[in-house]
Amino acid sequence: MSIKDWPEGERPREKLLSRGPASLSDAELLAIFLRTGSRGMDAVTLARTLLSQFGSLRQLLQAEPRQFCEGPGLGLAKYVQLQASLELMRRFLDEKLVREHALTSPELTRQYLQAQLRDRGREVFALLLLDNQHRVIRFHELFFGTLDAAAVYPREIVALALKLGAAAVILVHNHPSGVAEPSRADRMITERIQAALGLLDIRVLDHLVVGDGETVSFAERGWL
Repeated sequence: MSIKDWPEGERPREKLLSRGPASLSDAELLAIFLRTGSRGMDAVTLARTLLSQFGSLRQLLQAEPRQFCEGPGLGLAKYVQLQASLELMRRFLDEKLVREHALTSPELTRQYLQAQLRDRGREVFALLLLDNQHRVIRFHELFFGTLDAAAVYPREIVALALKLGAAAVILVHNHPSGVAEPSRADRMITERIQAALGLLDIRVLDHLVVGDGETVSFAERGWL
């Protein structure tokens, strides 16, 4: 049976319009993106097949171009569209965050930083630089490491903060392993950065460690 023959309230597009996007399953959202099915499968069945083949929606979104194009009904055009959609989402969060005060929108800040770093295959250490009213100046990726380590130099953080006139910073890095629990090395480098910036009256407001679906805050744990 074609999706057009389904009851109107069960069709993905109509369901989104009447109940909102959050009411749709991963397969239904993916079906709207796919638009059409493939060889005896409607778009929703194809979407379920792809999610089963790749393991999850996230793994589908993270797939390399060649692996992605091996999926039924997929190709480079779909890959490009999907990656463009993801980048639009990141830029949307970026614009929202710039309009807000980072400390008065902690959940938005987390969402933005998770979107930036959660799916990276190597460790990335970045800064969210803020002015004296805690408005965002810039998000800047500064250091890149292997899967389990990154070389972080406080002097480069100080130089960047001075260059951009930051009054405060939020530190953030990801754990590609997916485990967000901070290491002893994470705490030590945070103390070094805090001491270096403190000499210039630049505050470290938080250090967030981004894992797989979890973000740990140093400030919430009382470590800053």
